[in-house]
Amino acid sequence: MASLSEKIGYALGDAASGGITWKIMSTAFPIFFTNVFGLSFADAAALMLIARMFDVVTDPLMGTIADRTQSRWGTYRPWLIFGSIPFGIIFACLLFTPEMGPEGKRVWAYTFYLLMMAVYTLVNVPYGSLLGVMTSDDNEKNEFSSYRMVGAYAMGFITLLSFPYLQKMVGGTEAHQYAVLGASFGLLATVMTLACGLLTKERVKNIRPEKFSFQQYKNLITNKPWLLMTAVAMCTNFFNGFRYAVAGYMFTYCLNGDITLGSFIINFTVFMAIGEVTCMIFGGVSPAFTKWIGSKRMAFVWSSVICCVTSVLYFFIPMDPSYIWLMIVVSILTSVGAGLYSPLLWSMYADVSDYATERDGTSSTGLIFSSATMAQKFGGAISGSLIAALLGVAGLVSSTDELTGETIVTITDEESVKTMVWSMFSLFPAVIALAMGWLAYKFPLKK
Repeated sequence: MASLSEKIGYALGDAASGGITWKIMSTAFPIFFTNVFGLSFADAAALMLIARMFDVVTDPLMGTIADRTQSRWGTYRPWLIFGSIPFGIIFACLLFTPEMGPEGKRVWAYTFYLLMMAVYTLVNVPYGSLLGVMTSDDNEKNEFSSYRMVGAYAMGFITLLSFPYLQKMVGGTEAHQYAVLGASFGLLATVMTLACGLLTKERVKNIRPEKFSFQQYKNLITNKPWLLMTAVAMCTNFFNGFRYAVAGYMFTYCLNGDITLGSFIINFTVFMAIGEVTCMIFGGVSPAFTKWIGSKRMAFVWSSVICCVTSVLYFFIPMDPSYIWLMIVVSILTSVGAGLYSPLLWSMYADVSDYATERDGTSSTGLIFSSATMAQKFGGAISGSLIAALLGVAGLVSSTDELTGETIVTITDEESVKTMVWSMFSLFPAVIALAMGWLAYKFPLKK
């Protein structure tokens, strides 16, 4: 029986990776790279696609290495303990804008983005795999998953809500603000990741693969539950990626910047932070919701339906700051669905891992959970890349002045850009949620 401190410790892992680093990367990075750092939309799109090709190799490789790790700290925990420091440092470097010309900046962005994806893999694949070895009890797996999502969403809320106020507190240029906050949040992510590695325990003895073999990859691609779950995971992050990344552009180009209500500032990070609270609450409710529905699979389907319907509703809200409270209400309703399905994703991946062990005779927990991390990054990066490309097509152009190094953003077709942004926050996610629900319905492990 796992202790409360262990569950909190496990929650701190995703509070760091999901609530801090990934939340900032999915929400602030697209607009940071194009409007502050000075990358063109084409460069930003290319960067994220190149990173995904990199992940195709590094994520399964990390899963394979993690499965074969033997140490006094366990199989997966040492990667969190010793990976925590580079995790925070590289994240800080990624949010720093060097005084370089366009070529130098491009090299900096590509180098540290790829390094960040590598260190994220090094930490997050073993972190996800921990769920498969901390307990063999299915209900306890759901509890750990629920704590994980509550931790991620609670920290996501704190990160997003505090971001504009911390920027104001830091002062100076936007580049300076992002650099200081990158260092601060990077340090916090390091501490949380280290705490997760130290507080958790590995109880379940894996049937360890003795040596590397391509047979495990062959087994994986013939594993129908794994194929469907990976497609579902990609859709969830594609869905979230669109909403979080587009929010910044929505406030900038559709709502004419930050909305001030008395002393309360509503910008894109605060707007999404409100949804994080809802996700946190319903992430905690998810185990009870699953019991009420009767299965993880159908609970996931109904959660997807909620996301699809509410996303469509958002499209019909007028693009006017006076409707901000209606926008917030609909966004909260969408977050109900996202909060309910988030813990289910990881619990269902643990079921896939158990199924693979029974079918194949050896454990491939790390390899299987690496696909979840890869799907997460693929979903986020493809959405980010597609957003950058579609905005470029719609008429939004970003470049760096070669003499001053300043970022220049121009709009060739204002109405086209507004319509594209609004559609990408509503209709695009709705289609993704529909696909996600259908794939979950086809999932064969009916627990």
